[in-house]
Amino acid sequence: MPIYEFRCEECGHVFEALRRVGQGPEGLVCPQCGGTRLEQVWSTFAAGGGSGSGAGSAGSCPPGGG
Repeated sequence: MPIYEFRCEECGHVFEALRRVGQGPEGLVCPQCGGTRLEQVWSTFAAGGGSGSGAGSAGSCPPGGG
């Protein structure tokens, strides 16, 4: 099961939860305030490269393709 991030619309707390693919926040409650108005946060993940300078990044290709 993948881990998704959710944000509580009541207190703004962001937390992670294991959910089935395509399953939304149904049945979840905010661990901070107990709120049930949650939205899924579409976060990015690091896959080598990223938005930094790239110097010393694992998995980056040298300029010119090597």
